[in-house]
Amino acid sequence: MLLNIAALLFYLKRDDMEKVYIPTNKGIRVVMMENIIRIEASSNYSRVYFINEYPLTVAKLLQWFENNLPGNTFYRIHKGHIVNTKFITSLSDDNKVLLTNGEQLQISKRKKTAFRKMIA
Repeated sequence: MLLNIAALLFYLKRDDMEKVYIPTNKGIRVVMMENIIRIEASSNYSRVYFINEYPLTVAKLLQWFENNLPGNTFYRIHKGHIVNTKFITSLSDDNKVLLTNGEQLQISKRKKTAFRKMIA
């Protein structure tokens, strides 16, 4: 019986790791991390862009997302952007990432070397 409880707790924790709980003005929104394409800073707010949904604007700084999302999947390429590396299709010579939705985002000069090492 103890083994089954331990297995259940493992799967519950694993399931929670695939989700992020984002506080909004209407409560907590549970979001699957795999549905987040990128997050953009906008003053004291952030806009979260999804695969098949409208963007969500929340009163959180990018630092909050940086602390609550896994660093092996989400990377802060610039002071104003965090991207889900699973949605990157290419990296240009002029340090821009092309996302699967067609958007191009600039990588900051300070982060380009570390970013290239991470995706290699």
